[in-house]
Formats: sequence, C-alpha cells, structure tokens
Amino acid sequence: MGDDFFGTQREVERSSTASASGFPGNVFLNKTGLRAGWRLLIYLALFFVFMVVSTYLLALFSHLTRGLTSPGSQFLGELTGFLDAFLAAWIMSRLEQRPMGVYGLPARGTFGKQFWLGCLFGFCEICALIGLIAAFGGYSFGSLAEHGGAIAKWALFWSVCFLAVALFEEFFFRGYSLYTLTEGIGFWPAAILLAVSFGLVHKRNPGENWIGVAGVIFVGLFWSFALKRTGSLWFALGMHATFDFGETFLFSVPDSGLILPGHLSNATLHGPNWLTGGTPGPEASVIDFLILIVFFFVFDRLYPAKQEQRYVPPANQDF
Repeated sequence: MGDDFFGTQREVERSSTASASGFPGNVFLNKTGLRAGWRLLIYLALFFVFMVVSTYLLALFSHLTRGLTSPGSQFLGELTGFLDAFLAAWIMSRLEQRPMGVYGLPARGTFGKQFWLGCLFGFCEICALIGLIAAFGGYSFGSLAEHGGAIAKWALFWSVCFLAVALFEEFFFRGYSLYTLTEGIGFWPAAILLAVSFGLVHKRNPGENWIGVAGVIFVGLFWSFALKRTGSLWFALGMHATFDFGETFLFSVPDSGLILPGHLSNATLHGPNWLTGGTPGPEASVIDFLILIVFFFVFDRLYPAKQEQRYVPPANQDF
C-alpha cells in the first residue's frame, strides 16, 4: 500500500462509457465508474449477508463453547466478524480490480515493525493511564483473581481474543469502508463519520456512557491519523489489542463498560469519574484524553506528513 493509499489529487481522469452523463448516470456513476457511496453500500450488504450466515452457524454450534455469551463464543464472534468483513472486501477488490493491500492490511506489513510499535504505544498508554489514576488514589490492584496455570491460560486467551477484536473493528471501520468513503467525501470527513459510528456501536455495552463513547471516537480518530501517516492498519491493530488486553486482563478494569471474566486481579476503581472514567472504565478518564493528545504529537514526529498517491485501477475498469 505505502504512499499511494489516500491521495485525492491523482484519481484517473478518463471519459469512458462509465462517465456520468445525465440522470440516472450522474446518480450512480462518475468518471471513474460506480460512485463510492454505492460501492460502500454493496460492501455493507455483502458483510450483512455473511454476518447473518456466520451468526446462524455460531448459534448452531454454541454448545461447543458453553453458550453464546461465553468468552469462547465472544472470541468466535469477533473472529468471524473479521472474516465476514475481509471476505466482503475481497469480493469488492475483485470487482474494482484493486489489490487487497490498499484496504489497510498489506501482506508485507503483517505483524511487522508497525504492529509492534502499536503494541508499545498501547502498553505505554494503559500503564501510564492506570499509573496516574493510582497516583491520585483512584485504583487498587487488589488480590489475585487467578492462580497458577489459570493465569497463563487467561493471558493467552485474552491476547488472542483481543487481536481478533482489533482485526474486526479496525478493518471494518477503517479498512474498506474508510478507503472507499474517502474517495467520495475526503479522508477526514470519512474518518470522523466512521469514528462516530465506531463510538456509537460501543454505546450498546452495559456500563458505557457518552463520555466513554467520546473516548472511543477520539481514539478512533487517532487510529485514523496513524493509518493516514503509515498507509496501513498494523499500528492501530497492535495498539488496540494491547490496550484492551491491559484493561481487561492485566489491570482488571472495565473495558468500554464491560467487566469480563478471567482477569488477573480483583482490582477496584474509586474516586471521581473524571479520574477513573466511571462505569465505562479508564478509557473515559480525562487522563486518557490527555495521553492521546500527547500521542498525536509524538506520532506526528515519528511519521511526518508526506505527499500521498491513491491506487488507480486499470484503464478498462468500469465498476
């Protein structure tokens, strides 16, 4: 993917039979083919069909993982969600004659430098966040909730589970959807719209509130910024998965309003909501917003802005 990911200045200029030429052509087509909004709707329709099928199959076999609400079923739900989104994007890539890598997951970056840098950012974020909350008297680690081999088992499980969560959420909200919507309305309007959607999805969680939603939107914008500067989602994946792991398992606090089983300790948060985040968890703390502002500044220095180019499909592409 690299530098050609989000350029808006170099879209192919051609006047073929796919060009818009009056109603209804100007509603559905532009000079490059089918308009971005319609392509996004096709993608979402494909994803919805795949999601319905995979949800039905998961329900059939839910007894294998002790019910639909068990951690095992939650993991399978996140994994199949990613596969649904990825398969829908693959179909669109064939129709649009684009390489899959332009949608945010180039194979050459798989679990490479950017992913591990993201893990470092996520680890620093959660450690700094909990450390500062504790310094102001708002966090207590408590006693161990798991012992012996159970600690290793749950640590491994949540590591893999949150990698699946990150893959699904990042690719669905900042993969094909962001790439395509950018073509229609520009990168930052698209990133803001999808970040708001990302936040609103989390509002369904028990314990989540509007401050927590704002935190999810803000970090979604940071991950969009990282995507724009690096050309891939690998940094965001690493940071997303590591931060969620730190909240849920390592420091055993609510994650977007959810308190999940298999956490390391019987930790408690106590103090004003501006400090602890309240029921959504530390990601709704004022401190986390400040940390993310610092991250914007640091990432801007690590990955300065450069001229970008967008992938141009072959000249005979009419879709």
